[in-house]
Amino acid sequence: MRGRITVKDRVLLILEENKGNTISGESLAKALNVSRAAVWKAMKQLQDEGYEISAGTNRGYCLDPNSDVLSMQGIASYVRATPQPRVMVYESVDSTNKLAKSLAIDGALHGTCVAANTQTAGRGRLGRSFFSPPQSGIYLSIILRPEIDITKATLITTMASVATATAISDVCGIETDIKWVNDLYYQGKKVCGILTEAVTNFETGKIDSIVVGIGINSAPPNCDLPDEIKGIYGFIPGSFSFSRNQLTAEVISRVMELCSAIEDGDYSFIEEYRRRSMVIGKKIDVFKGGIKHDPFHATAIDVDKFGGLTVKYDNGKTETLTSGEVSIRLND
Repeated sequence: MRGRITVKDRVLLILEENKGNTISGESLAKALNVSRAAVWKAMKQLQDEGYEISAGTNRGYCLDPNSDVLSMQGIASYVRATPQPRVMVYESVDSTNKLAKSLAIDGALHGTCVAANTQTAGRGRLGRSFFSPPQSGIYLSIILRPEIDITKATLITTMASVATATAISDVCGIETDIKWVNDLYYQGKKVCGILTEAVTNFETGKIDSIVVGIGINSAPPNCDLPDEIKGIYGFIPGSFSFSRNQLTAEVISRVMELCSAIEDGDYSFIEEYRRRSMVIGKKIDVFKGGIKHDPFHATAIDVDKFGGLTVKYDNGKTETLTSGEVSIRLND
């Protein structure tokens, strides 16, 4: 967790807000009420951390517009949510969801976010791992405390899928499809996975907190892929045409907006979910309790108002699936 805000933090926030523009050291010193030497020291620290900052006598300092170091200040400069959520950024963690769950148990506020450049033990659904190479993705977890009951929990994953897909569309300029319930695909390859983990109060039937983990493959991996994902791993093209900070901030902003909508009983985002669905009308295999048995063959019919997937089995029976211990596979 972060301590006090340093001169370096404050300098970086101003640079991020003015990315591509030159700011004099004197102006920065006056704005922050510190010495020119303190500004210079902060610049050196930032350059040592990988920020592309140009500097010259009588020219001031300029953060390269293509600089893409994931940072608290960079994200904060784009977040639209009010009040602005607390965002913590780490170079490496074992799992952003694991850390966020610990923070939630300790009382972290609604909207608290944990982001990292890499995860050493990223988590996916049904106990699977989530491949999280450094500098190749956005690994983000958001703590939510929605005023909803347990029966509407599936809506959170559905909402997060729509929030992430529309954020990618606006920031990156590409359209992704949603594979029920938690994956985003681009041109047939998986570019994002979403994992929601809730802490519930069984006495009240309310959700105490829920952690939404979002992993986006924002660039080509800089290492070899594990064999099990080589056929499906995808990434967002044009990696240098958008900022990871901006995309992260837009995802956070949209998740917060749609979470408020759910609390108000507004589930209109389901229509966007249906529009982007890559399974409705398709033959699928349904696995219950994980992929440990022969699948049930079915056709995906619709997504209901709570995010459940309505399917019709080959024997004619229909059922609405909730996420839980259910997994599906497109049957080509």
